[in-house]
Amino acid sequence: MLKKYTIITIALLISVSSYSQQLYFELGNTISSFDYKNTQGEPLDNLLSKSKAYFGMGYRQSINRNNTFFLSLGATYNNYGAIGSENSVDNFFEWDISYLGLKVGLDIKLFELQDLSFFAKASVATEFLIRGNQTINNDVFNLVGEEEFNNSILFFRGGLQMQYPLSRNTAIFAEYTYGKSVLIDSPEVGETLTFNAHQFGIGFIVNLPRCNCDYYRF
Repeated sequence: MLKKYTIITIALLISVSSYSQQLYFELGNTISSFDYKNTQGEPLDNLLSKSKAYFGMGYRQSINRNNTFFLSLGATYNNYGAIGSENSVDNFFEWDISYLGLKVGLDIKLFELQDLSFFAKASVATEFLIRGNQTINNDVFNLVGEEEFNNSILFFRGGLQMQYPLSRNTAIFAEYTYGKSVLIDSPEVGETLTFNAHQFGIGFIVNLPRCNCDYYRF
């Protein structure tokens, strides 16, 4: 399904190539919480969030002449973590997991306040586990290749972005997004893990040479 959306997005980007064309780079912190169920389908309630870094970059394309709607296609590197314990069985748990993803997004300009522009953001990404460790007491387990945790996930996110022009060709932005993951291929039995994530990031948008970005005031 996401592959179909990606193809449609690329076609739209090509069809509106006379509008604003940009590259973006972003980094920040992810505060993640986990929804975990064991092999009996029972949740682990006392899990605490952890803060981890994330990175992203990609292509951003205006889809109208007023530069108020933007489609984007990019790659992401997200780290998620959680820590907790189960007093009834005297167990300590910790997860440290990294996913590589492909993201398709839509940005909508809400309003401007002098040089500041404010956007609403929505995106969907497919992410794949590339590194992961689970610690139970003093034992550390590699999660890569484990059926219960090696599933692809869909991650839906929405949030707000504040953008400020540094020059005619470069803008800096700060943003907040909230997201929730959905398992694509959930195992019939075994442990399952899904995520909720708050992301706080900063980044840069760079205009490509053919960009017609009249919303900058330089």
